[in-house]
Amino acid sequence: MAIMKKTSKLTQTAMLKQILKRCSSLGKKNGGGYDEDCLPLDVPKGHFPVYVGENRSRYIVPISFLTHPEFQSLLQRAEEEFGFDHDMGLTIPCDELVFQTLTSMIR
Repeated sequence: MAIMKKTSKLTQTAMLKQILKRCSSLGKKNGGGYDEDCLPLDVPKGHFPVYVGENRSRYIVPISFLTHPEFQSLLQRAEEEFGFDHDMGLTIPCDELVFQTLTSMIR
């Protein structure tokens, strides 16, 4: 049973990495402010930017959030609402206060 659980986690991790890779296409298209690997210069290693709320406020979150079910739920909502093949970056469809509360609980 432990093997099945580990395989499931690996599959889930691979899926989340693929989502992030698709969302990072914004850097490749815009050019400025990105390094040679098309990563934003102002985002520390092990983190990624997301845009939240009506004003699309930018937050830098650690990759470790990808393992939390609550954050995964937000990613699924983002995929359902916006898809991942657009030029807007990874946009999370929730109120900023809700996002801040959730991320403070995850930390």
